[in-house]
Amino acid sequence: MTTPLARKIKALIRTNGPISVTDYFALCLADPQHGYYRTRDPFGRAGDFITAPEVSQLFGEMLGIFLVHAWQKHGGPEIVRIAEIGPGRGTMMADMLRVVHRLAPQLYDSATFHLIETSPKLRTIQHETLGTHAARASWHDSFEELPDGFVLLAANELFDAIPIRQFIKTTAGFRERLVGLDAEDELTFAAGVATLDPAALPDHHKSVPHGTIFEIAPAREAVMATIGERIARFGGSAVVIDYGHFVTGFGDTLQAVLKHDFDAPLAHPGEADLTSHVDFERLAGAAASAGLHVHGMLHQGDFLVGLGIGERASALGRNRDAETQQSILADVDRLAGSGAGKMGDLFKVLAVGSAPLSLFPFRQPD
Repeated sequence: MTTPLARKIKALIRTNGPISVTDYFALCLADPQHGYYRTRDPFGRAGDFITAPEVSQLFGEMLGIFLVHAWQKHGGPEIVRIAEIGPGRGTMMADMLRVVHRLAPQLYDSATFHLIETSPKLRTIQHETLGTHAARASWHDSFEELPDGFVLLAANELFDAIPIRQFIKTTAGFRERLVGLDAEDELTFAAGVATLDPAALPDHHKSVPHGTIFEIAPAREAVMATIGERIARFGGSAVVIDYGHFVTGFGDTLQAVLKHDFDAPLAHPGEADLTSHVDFERLAGAAASAGLHVHGMLHQGDFLVGLGIGERASALGRNRDAETQQSILADVDRLAGSGAGKMGDLFKVLAVGSAPLSLFPFRQPD
């Protein structure tokens, strides 16, 4: 079974030769006609995956608590932009704003709300989800359009959807991994001629076997640099949540998800979501290079537990029936627990900002 985008990509390869993993990734997600994000609402149970804010309101509430805490630690500035890049259905923003309104009415009343979203379809859904908050919200195509001023920024599962480059170890060094056609005219991976400067590789690259994959993500680091420069200039903090690893390493993390199950990355271009794990070490480095301080990095589970998700879950379940209480606890376990199908260990949280603040629950500097 082939897809319309697969036919288009094959025609491109026949005409111009193999394409890079970066170009394949970008076409799968953003092709104007057949790109995954251009043609569907992928979120929720009817889509292909469920993001943390859709699991439980507790996720967005904990982020709301963190943003209020960061605002207070920054000295409670008056002009504030509360922003989210890639806000999905708007669920997380609505949950964050509800908590901000309750905990810091002064912040809520003086802030403006900003959603960076390119999809007209998702903008409509977000407007509905925000309800009464929507009157104070603005939508932007890019982060650069945000009005000047102190910013509190959240980005959940943003960076995993920004394309990566892959290199594969061969006898001639690390060569860029390409997508080409095999003898049966099916899409296949191949090694190209472009090589990677060994200086960009981890120290032990000489000892890894041939066929080992190394991933870099210049586009992700460029987005972080843009965010970093803006926050360094006007002040603020950003919190980034995604699945990935704390330390740069080797391995093929390119993956496709179709109807809540893993799919081969080349099997259904345009119809499956394509992502890869985020290298948080490189992301933190890009933020620091742009002039930001790294508040810290944590597993999502430690971040949520530290902010009081357990206590909030108890309050939410109080005077509710046993089934509801059980459901709330199951949601907390999925968001903060360890093991298969749970997000607590796989997802990481990075917080960066314009001032060297000690922000809870990150480890305080010695």
